[in-house]
Amino acid sequence: MRPGLGEQEPEPILSLAARMSAYDDAVATLFQASLTEFVAERKRLASELKAAGDVADAARVAKLARPPVSAWAVNQLWWRERAAFEALLAAAAQVKVGDREASKAHREALTALRGHATRILQEAGNAATESTLRRLTTTLSAVAATGGFEPDPPGALVADRDPPGFEALGFGAAAATPSSSVESESTDTDVHHAEEAEKRRAEAAEKRRAEEAERQRRLAERERLSAKLREVSQQRDAQQRDVLRLRGELEAAEQSLKESQALLAEIEAELASL
Repeated sequence: MRPGLGEQEPEPILSLAARMSAYDDAVATLFQASLTEFVAERKRLASELKAAGDVADAARVAKLARPPVSAWAVNQLWWRERAAFEALLAAAAQVKVGDREASKAHREALTALRGHATRILQEAGNAATESTLRRLTTTLSAVAATGGFEPDPPGALVADRDPPGFEALGFGAAAATPSSSVESESTDTDVHHAEEAEKRRAEAAEKRRAEEAERQRRLAERERLSAKLREVSQQRDAQQRDVLRLRGELEAAEQSLKESQALLAEIEAELASL
């Protein structure tokens, strides 16, 4: 039955699903990007959604905050080390239902993920400091304690997490790191240092781009001047040939003039003697 006058037809379910998929794909792409590329990638994805007519989803993507380095590393673990991450979630689920033997598996999963995170941070040019790794482990424990990333999409944390009811849920022992127990402490200094390091890397990259652009400009200018030099040299050679030709014609004309003047003088002398 068609809707009456003034009523609006419901939006096709397939269209809604397609838009949700487009938004979810954009979020997944964004949170797999490096920290240095996050802002530019967010702008690009929002523009693509807007161009496709998904204005509301474009606005949602544009508002997604860039995570601190520790939360970013947790996201990368989800995307790159899924098996190890799911092992942590499975062990945490067993601990929550009272299986104390699962605490060892939980600790081992945390240790394995911490090692993966160290590698990921270093490969991305971020400092894998002890403070950052402690904060990362706390966030991993929080995700494990709640059974997932909610309310954020999987692998799309925008901030660090603290486990709810940490001791009550039985994660006190499970959250231990190889060197010490996990502490819930502020990472403002680490975030600041990471952002400063990122800023320095961006400035260095910009300097390299500027130097390359200047090198290309100089190369193009050198090629332009070389072409101009060849053109002017060819023109000079042609003019020199013209000068030599004209000089020869001038000398011939001067000689012809002298001969004409001599002949004229001879005729005049003969006239005077008559």
